Amino acid sequence: MKSKLPSSIQNLRRSYPAVWKHFEQLGEACHEAGPLNESTRRIAKVAIAAAAQTEGGVHSAVRTAQAAGVSANEIRHAILLTLTTIGFPRAMAALSWAEDVLRRRAR
Repeated sequence: MKSKLPSSIQNLRRSYPAVWKHFEQLGEACHEAGPLNESTRRIAKVAIAAAAQTEGGVHSAVRTAQAAGVSANEIRHAILLTLTTIGFPRAMAALSWAEDVLRRRAR
């Protein structure tokens, strides 16, 4: 399930194709470097995006997690686990960003 990249990322990819290629390769290498299975890696990425407070990152992580078979409840739980580390307001913001995607998928 590939979704359209935001225009800023499309511009970076067009303007600096070699940088984009290496960025993608680094992401793939990191993804495959350890013992975690696909769904666990995707759940971790949801939590990391939530903690980083990147709305687009949460949207992307939720979409890719769902494509990997991670359930909506597992995604919500991953974000809930961030609450005591990043704080209530930030965790709730991340949860609302996740719900943007989860609601779209539920339709």
